[in-house]
Amino acid sequence: MNSLKVVIIGAGSSYTPEIIEGLINRYDEFPITEICLVDIDSGKEKAQIIEQLALRMVEKSTLPIKIYLSFNRHSALINADFVCNQIRVGGLAAREKDERIPLSHGLLGQETNGAGGLFKALRTIPVVLEIANDMTRICPDAWLINFTNCGHRNRSDNKAYHS
Repeated sequence: MNSLKVVIIGAGSSYTPEIIEGLINRYDEFPITEICLVDIDSGKEKAQIIEQLALRMVEKSTLPIKIYLSFNRHSALINADFVCNQIRVGGLAAREKDERIPLSHGLLGQETNGAGGLFKALRTIPVVLEIANDMTRICPDAWLINFTNCGHRNRSDNKAYHS
């Protein structure tokens, strides 16, 4: 059996279990053999919690998928076939500024568009380019899947919902 490795960068995200669930549910069409969860040192506690949840999910599925956690992006990318990027450069503190600064000037307070989206892009694009450059050197045939936060909307009043 050939190996199929998925690397999830920004693995401490609360969205990671959804990715794991999707990979488990589609195993017949996409038989991955390993998932490497990657995060930065400051996200260690959240990433370890997600790792434990992912391990339980895979164990329950009884599928032969290895899960492991790394804080070294370069070593994690070795032999990767797919890289899922879901980073939030600056963390939730930066998101708060992305949303509050525009609001203080009477503009839409949203992290994915307008002034806040621009702030986020200016922080994030250089890091995504670093990841892409690393992939070019380490796993040049891998696909990069960039997950972008589209925000949440309350349908009743169309105002941005912030958790």
